[in-house]
Amino acid sequence: MATKIAKTGIEREYGYLYFLDKRGDVSRVEAQRGGGKQKRGKKERVAKAGVERESGWLYFIDKDGDVARVKMAKPGSKRRTGKAKTKSPARRTTARRTTTKSTTKRSAAKRR
Repeated sequence: MATKIAKTGIEREYGYLYFLDKRGDVSRVEAQRGGGKQKRGKKERVAKAGVERESGWLYFIDKDGDVARVKMAKPGSKRRTGKAKTKSPARRTTARRTTTKSTTKRSAAKRR
């Protein structure tokens, strides 16, 4: 569950990407559209939040327009579903064949 860090109450406009910049303020840039290479848009500061980032946390602008954060998932860990996890059955090993046609032919050739 995400926790709110700073209340900014930004009203989002269509066609812009909102993000938390290096200074910890909320900025926006014109959203890129498909269809080839496009020029880089100029970012503009929308609200001053002054958030100091900590490692291991993902910061974002939530649907209310406030700055929120959530703990990052550890790489390689699986998502919990809430159900009790059942153990998978042990892997069956195939029984080794003691005699095959190829071994009997080889052994017969060795005897001669």
